[in-house]
Amino acid sequence: MTTSEVAQGFTSADAQADRWVDPELVSLARRAAAEGTVLLTNNGVLPLAPGEGVAVLGRVQIDWFAVGYGSGGDVNPPYTTTLLDSLTAAGVAVDTELAATYRSWCADQPSPNAEWGQWPRHYEEMPLDDEAITAAAQRARTAVVVIGRAAGEDRENVLEPGSYLLTEDERSLLARAAAAFKHTVVVIDSGNVMDLSWAEEMGIDALLLAWPGGMEGARAVADVLTGAVEPGGRLPDTIAYRYEDYPSSAFFGGKEHNTYTEDVFVGYRAFETFTPERVQFPFGHGLGYTTFALAATAPERDGDTVRLRVSATNTGRRPGSTVVQVYAAPATRAVLGVPARQLVAFARTGQVVPGDSEELDLSFPVERLTSFDDSGATGHAHAWVLEAGEHALHVGLNVREATRVGAVSVVDTEVIEQLEEALAPDPAHPFERWSVSYAPDGAARRTIEPVPVRTTDLRERILARLPEPITAAPAVGSSLKDVAAGTISLDAFIASLTPEDLAELAYGDVTMNSPLGVPGNAGAFGGVRARLRARGIPAVTTTDGPSGIRVSAFASLLPCGTALASTWDPALIERMEALHAQEMLRKGSDVLLAPGMNIHRDPLCGRNFEYYSEDPLLTGACAAAYVRGIQSAGVSACPKHFVANNQETNRWVNDSRVSARALREIYLRAFRMVVVEAAPRTLMTSYNKVNGVWSYHNYDLVTTILRGEWGYEGLVITDWWVQHAADPSFAALSDSAYRLRAQADVLMPGAESWEHQKREDGHDQTILTALDPADLSGEHLTLGELQRSARNVLRLVLSSPAMERLEAQIALHLS
Repeated sequence: MTTSEVAQGFTSADAQADRWVDPELVSLARRAAAEGTVLLTNNGVLPLAPGEGVAVLGRVQIDWFAVGYGSGGDVNPPYTTTLLDSLTAAGVAVDTELAATYRSWCADQPSPNAEWGQWPRHYEEMPLDDEAITAAAQRARTAVVVIGRAAGEDRENVLEPGSYLLTEDERSLLARAAAAFKHTVVVIDSGNVMDLSWAEEMGIDALLLAWPGGMEGARAVADVLTGAVEPGGRLPDTIAYRYEDYPSSAFFGGKEHNTYTEDVFVGYRAFETFTPERVQFPFGHGLGYTTFALAATAPERDGDTVRLRVSATNTGRRPGSTVVQVYAAPATRAVLGVPARQLVAFARTGQVVPGDSEELDLSFPVERLTSFDDSGATGHAHAWVLEAGEHALHVGLNVREATRVGAVSVVDTEVIEQLEEALAPDPAHPFERWSVSYAPDGAARRTIEPVPVRTTDLRERILARLPEPITAAPAVGSSLKDVAAGTISLDAFIASLTPEDLAELAYGDVTMNSPLGVPGNAGAFGGVRARLRARGIPAVTTTDGPSGIRVSAFASLLPCGTALASTWDPALIERMEALHAQEMLRKGSDVLLAPGMNIHRDPLCGRNFEYYSEDPLLTGACAAAYVRGIQSAGVSACPKHFVANNQETNRWVNDSRVSARALREIYLRAFRMVVVEAAPRTLMTSYNKVNGVWSYHNYDLVTTILRGEWGYEGLVITDWWVQHAADPSFAALSDSAYRLRAQADVLMPGAESWEHQKREDGHDQTILTALDPADLSGEHLTLGELQRSARNVLRLVLSSPAMERLEAQIALHLS
């Protein structure tokens, strides 16, 4: 038994035997996986007719992709499910002869394993000759062909067969099945959008997109195929006919930098404005097993709110649910180039029986009709402006089918929020961006304009806002437990800590799988040294997410982020994550490094499966629900990666060059929603640079915007390991001193580089080297800055279940 297992109160044998999962969590995970499954096409073949013979083809029916790879997917689940077993258990008349052939072949050809970042994107198909397919078609009228794809951390998907494109074997299998069987259903089990243009060429009867749904995912797909559950998913991304049609395709994958030339025209914002004909399946699309008709009231502005109600009537023959979506068009007198459609509200109905209706309140804040002016074109630079004119609203079941229901009239342009210049691109790297001009008949023409670059003096901004050192009398000899008990103030406790203690709080425990936490943890912070634990500061355990708790013990494997976004059901996400939080308590996790909420800028990004959507409103709503659910049990969520981490290629060194407007409207917007609506206790910066500055050294990102404009009071941690860098504004600061000035509080897991993974290696000494308490000029790191970050750390510690484990950690006598 290890010391960390003693601290957690269980042995390795106990952990491995703990396969129990809360049945309610299992039920909600299965529901979420089904509700996130998107039926793209269906000519009436689904749901499968009871008792009708079905032949299941494709090895992924057995080697099911339950999740993607890497830190967001490598959970040790108590079990997984396969589609073949799930269909059989559901009573489907599966062709047993073909099923036996697949079972035997897959047993002899186990799915390959690989090292980190080298995982298989697909599995080779079982050879199946024409005679076998013809014989199966004589025994069964319907074929269900299963195609699988996986993606993962540290690597993109690629424009090659077996990744974004079909392999020749897959194409042959699909074509022969479509020719031989009366009906052909295709199930896509994929964490990323892939090419689906072949579905029209081959005359597929039904196409079902099943994002990896975790341990219950295959059962959920069987529920959908049989009609036990309706396919509830609506697309969180646009699916185009060709990869080259995506707005980011020409500006993605750079090894040193990416220029976000498409600007705010991400996903459907670009397609609906410039190239609607290139869309195979529009944003928000998804079919159910019934139909709905919508009737909306005329929108009315009521101060800061736009009032809108919609009635959804089930016009079909089965009970069902749908998602009602509201999109805004540009103001008729808009000066800024605004996309033709932008999502401003949505709601999912409950189960509605045929002939009945449900009334939905789709009111929304008027700020969702605003644009960010980073150039001063409206006369209000660096402000969120509500432009003059008629803001038409469109209501529908997807972006393409939404129809006008009225408009919000704005007489004169209004400034909704005046801000200051922040995060503008580096003048040393100017670039151009897309914009749009509209003809009188509404026709859009894509235009190009220069991106406004930075003009502020960051050094002067920082010096004007340096924090004062704590003035409270030091509570010498006190414990953090005294703060928890309310007998002393947190400031008095911090004032009693030495600079060395304060510096230690700015680092994690150096190694992943810290002995201070549950086995398999991602790292620990807080009381990482014995002298800190002697002062009542416990070590706080972090674990990877978001599809489960990545520890050595068994833990639930839940639907991936894209599957959850496809539910368009924040209430369901919040309920599921509240139960997930209870599992965190049982497994010894204090902070779940989730949700992942970077924007799906490009369909090839390797970690898209962890993230939610190409749309920031949908992303923010899902992520806020996730955070509220997790934090309902007293543990902490940690949204990531802040910000513009939209590719895996060279993610540690890549520079995301993006306009202040696109940052505000697309890439920062969801994070702002999470901060304002869910108050996460922790937040993780990204690896990449943002306009030339590493995110964890980026003062305007972490302090000016996150903490200043948004009022964030939580803890900011880095992603695991960072890059060496000197502060260009202050010669005495580099590395972690530079980081603390930006107010990225803790370096995780605690060492500067991946090579240092032993606790005895320690960490760099740049904080203490740069600290000069007597120098109040700001040329050196100040005591006030060090105390400020310590306060952020200790507030998190005080709210953490780790406080209850302190005595066990002290008893370990770990240094």
